[in-house]
Order: sequence, then structure tokens, then C-alpha cells
Amino acid sequence: MEARNRPLKDWYGKIQRGEIKLPRFQRYEAWDRQRIASLVETVVHDLPLGITLTLEVGDKEQFISRYLETTAPREGQRVLEHLLDGQQRLTALWRVFHNNYDWEKYFIYLQEFDNYDKDREQTDLTVYFRGRYLKNGEKYPIWCDDPAQCLQRGYIPTDLLKPEEMQKEIDEWVQKAATSREFGESKDELKKYYDFQKRISDSIKDLRSVIANYNLPYLSLPAETDKSIALDVFIKMNTNSKPLSQYDVIVAEVESVMGSSLHDLHDSLDKKHPDIGKYGDLSDMLLNTSALLQGSLPNQRGAWDMDKTIMVRKWPVMEVGLFRMAEFLCSEGIYDRERLPTNAVLAVIAALYEHIPESGDKRGKDELLLKKYLWFSFFTDRYENSAATHAFSDFIAMKRIITGEKKENGSLYSVSDVPVFADHKLVEKEELLDAEWPKRWTIRGRAILAVVCRLGAFDFSTGEHLSKSNISSRHYHHIYPDALLKEAGVDSYTALNCALISDRTNMAIGRKDPLQYLKDRYEWTTQDIVKDRLESHLVPIPELANGGYEGLSDREKKEKIKKDFELFLKRRAELIMTAVKSLVEGKQISAATIFKDGKTGNGENS
Repeated sequence: MEARNRPLKDWYGKIQRGEIKLPRFQRYEAWDRQRIASLVETVVHDLPLGITLTLEVGDKEQFISRYLETTAPREGQRVLEHLLDGQQRLTALWRVFHNNYDWEKYFIYLQEFDNYDKDREQTDLTVYFRGRYLKNGEKYPIWCDDPAQCLQRGYIPTDLLKPEEMQKEIDEWVQKAATSREFGESKDELKKYYDFQKRISDSIKDLRSVIANYNLPYLSLPAETDKSIALDVFIKMNTNSKPLSQYDVIVAEVESVMGSSLHDLHDSLDKKHPDIGKYGDLSDMLLNTSALLQGSLPNQRGAWDMDKTIMVRKWPVMEVGLFRMAEFLCSEGIYDRERLPTNAVLAVIAALYEHIPESGDKRGKDELLLKKYLWFSFFTDRYENSAATHAFSDFIAMKRIITGEKKENGSLYSVSDVPVFADHKLVEKEELLDAEWPKRWTIRGRAILAVVCRLGAFDFSTGEHLSKSNISSRHYHHIYPDALLKEAGVDSYTALNCALISDRTNMAIGRKDPLQYLKDRYEWTTQDIVKDRLESHLVPIPELANGGYEGLSDREKKEKIKKDFELFLKRRAELIMTAVKSLVEGKQISAATIFKDGKTGNGENS
């Protein structure tokens, strides 16, 4: 394999005729305006670009392919090459030389023609782009489509520079553009007019020559190159500014092995079951679940090791498993990735659904195990480290229980054989006191909030239950106001001091201290309703309503706020742990039952 030269006019012709296509696994356009402008300037100044990579096509294309964006070659044209690396550059050049971007137009600035004093100074032979917008059904600014106004600013539209025969269009543009200068009717003035036209035409001709003959070298892999080798070279040589993800590589491998488009399967699943993607990156969930279904670790290593043929063959199983996983999480009050304590559980649950029936007593029994597993995962340190390895071990053990596998001694596997249950204890309530604000990605902080989500807590103001339909409109609110705690030098951003309420409610209660808030709320409605709404968040009202800070010295006030807040946190931690102990047993919970079972107050054990 050696580098070869190819002028831009030849690249252009091959793309125009449909002789060059992109493997389907290539990304779509990703470059922004600035990078596109920089690319074109490089070409205009005849400076070198990086080398491109092609794969020659023999009798049959090795990869599923597509044409470059906005190209429309004739049907039936024989494909001669696949562009493995360089698609961002060639796509950008093709589109700039057609000026067919929807909301921007590109120009080359020539200083000698600039006769406009209302814009900024520019450097000769730079690329200028102008954003477009619709107004009264027309694209603005209107001057972008007016040759005379363009030339007055020194701008030559880049679509006049595409390396194909278009002299007629150029002559028409030059004739209109020349009207940007005023000339008299005398013979000398007429000569000046034609000289001006010739200067414009010659400048365009010079630019076209530079662009047409610009050398864009390439490496070419022969048609007989094995798919896996071509794929490996593609991965190593890819020059995209965004590094290839693991999923990009797997996509390429699947298409090289199966001839199936993984992108199409991915997009179809996302469209069919959009809720799955709410819990994390769909690509990662697909790879991790597929790895577990094949007995591999749910991580990058497992994705490399798994059989890509089996991945595609078992796609329907994986699709159903992920869909049922999303349904299960929703039933447990986990509605999206922002409220998910750890994503380590996702692939485990999805893969286990391969063995769980869709109805009947067996489904109920198996999902009881999943409930225990879910909440144990949230309230132990099981997935704080080595999450993939631990998830794999838990999956294997629970799969044995669900499928009824027996040990060598003939006994059935049970929860005592599952590491998450056997080797880990629930956290102590004291550990909850230091749990971080749940908007941050911490297992324990989000786990505390997950308990309240599971209860379907009422909004403080509207009384609306927290649900899948309104979770996105809920706001992380300090129960003990941030401003009050700051006065005492106390950190307010703890998980136990957080409640999810609507934005409107948050504005209504603002920065008020707990006691004042409660007084205001009792004036608006009955005490019983306010009590129900606060307790649905497992907010202990007596500890919240301590107050009485008026008339205290600054030191006394700070000490009392700090003590009251500590009592509040301890009491709420007790209530959360009361709920957790029921959840890890697979029991249903309600706020009323939790307050009844956790009878102690003021942060003291019974």
C-alpha cells in the first residue's frame, strides 16, 4: 500500500458519478462552520491536508454503503471505491462547492473587489460564511443571492468554483456582479467596464484552477483486502476530531461479519421503544446486554470478546429484554438516567428477562428477585468498584435461580448464592447522612431520592403525584433552605435535604426557613393535606418545624440551626432506611406505613 496523488477535480468527478461511496458505519457530517471554512482556506492557499484512505471495490461491495451527503449520482453506476477515511473533508468540500447548506452560504473574500465600508476588515483569500434565516418566506440576508452586492463586499460564492464545466453560469454571474461599480457611457468608461469584468472573471478562473488541481493524496487498499484488515486500518487511521467510540467499532465489525446494518437495528429499536434510551446510552446498553447474553462481561472487553453473529441473531431477545427492563424500572419509580443510582443493573436485568416468562406466577416470583436485587444494589457498596465484574457474577447467580439450575449436591441455587446478597450488608443509616446531592452522579445520593420517587411523592403545591409523565419538570429543592443553612455555615447540599418538586412550587417557597414555610402552607390549605404532602417525601414535620430563631444571638442562632438540621437529617435517614428494609424484601411501601413502622423521633433509636 502506497500513497497516490489525485487532484480534487478527479475526486469530484468520482463522487459526482457515484464511483465513491461510504461504508454505512461511517459517521454522518460532524464538522462545524469554522472547521469547514478552515478546510476550504487550506485548499485555496494550496496547503497540504492529511491523507485519505480508500478500499477498492471488486465485483461486490464488502460493506453496506451510502453516497456522500447531498450527492445524487445516476442509478446503476458501478462503485469503484469505498472511502474509509476522509469523508468529513470530501463531504464538506462537495457541499461548499455546491453551496447547498440550508442555513449558511460560503464565499471567498477577494480584497481587490471590496468597495463596502460597513463591515469589518478581512484578510485576502479567506473564507467567509454567512448564516441564513427565513423572513416572510424568503431567505435573508437577501444580498447573499445578489451578485452585485456580493462583489461589492469582495465575496465570490464558492459554488462558482466547483471543478466542472459551468462557464455560462460564471459569465452570467460576472455580468450581474459588474453592476456593483458605476461606469459612464464614453468609450473609455466602456473599456473600464469590460476590463473590470475580465478582472472578476480572471480571478474566478485562477481560483478554479487552484481548486481543480489541488492534490488530495490517498492510500488505497486493494479489493482483495480482507474485511477485518480493512476495518482495522480504518479504525487506526480515522482522523475524525471525535475519537471512534466502542460502538462505532462494533458497528463496523457487525457489518463486516453479517452484512447487516447495526445502525438500522439500533434506530428501529429506539423508535419502537423510546423509553429504553431514557435510562442511558442505548449503544452501551445494547453492547452490555448482548455481552451478558453470551456469557461475557458487560464492559468493553466483553463487547470485544462476544460473537457478533450471535449478537445479531439474538437481537429480538435483547430487544424484548431491554423493553421489559425499562417497564420494570418504571414500576419501581425509576424513570430516567438522572434518577438512576447505578447503571450497572441495567444489562443484568435486561439479560435476565430472557428467562422470565411474560405472565403467571413464575414471572411474579422472578420479578420479586429483581426487586430485591435492584434495591440491594442501590443501598450496598456492591457497585462502587469493579461494577462490570460484580454485575457479571450477580447475573450468573440469579440466572441459575431463575432457570432452576441445581448444584452438584442436587439442591437449588438461592439468594444466599448471589454475591450482592451474600457478601454485602445494607448501609447503616449514618452513611446516609453524608450522601451527596442527588443531582450529582453518586449511588447513595440518588438511591435516597429513588425511595421517594418509588413512593410517588406529592408535589408540595399542586398535590400531583410524582410520575413518569412529570418527572422531567420536577426540580431539586432544598427542604431546609440553603440561605438559612449558609448563615450557620452548614452544607445544605446533602441528599437527605433534597425533595423533587415542580419549578412553580420552588418559586413559591423560595428561600424561606422551614417554620415560616409551614405557617404559610397551613394558611393555604388544611393541616392534614400539608402533612400528607410533606410526609409523602418522608419529611419529618416535627424536626422540620423546630425554628424559634428570633431573638437569639448570632452564635446561639447558628448552634440551634445546626442542631435542628442534624436532628432532621437523622430522623429522615431513619425513615429512608425503614423504607429500604421493606424494598429489599420485595415488599410494597407507603409513606403512612413507613412513618408507622419508624415510630422513633428526634433521630433516636427505639
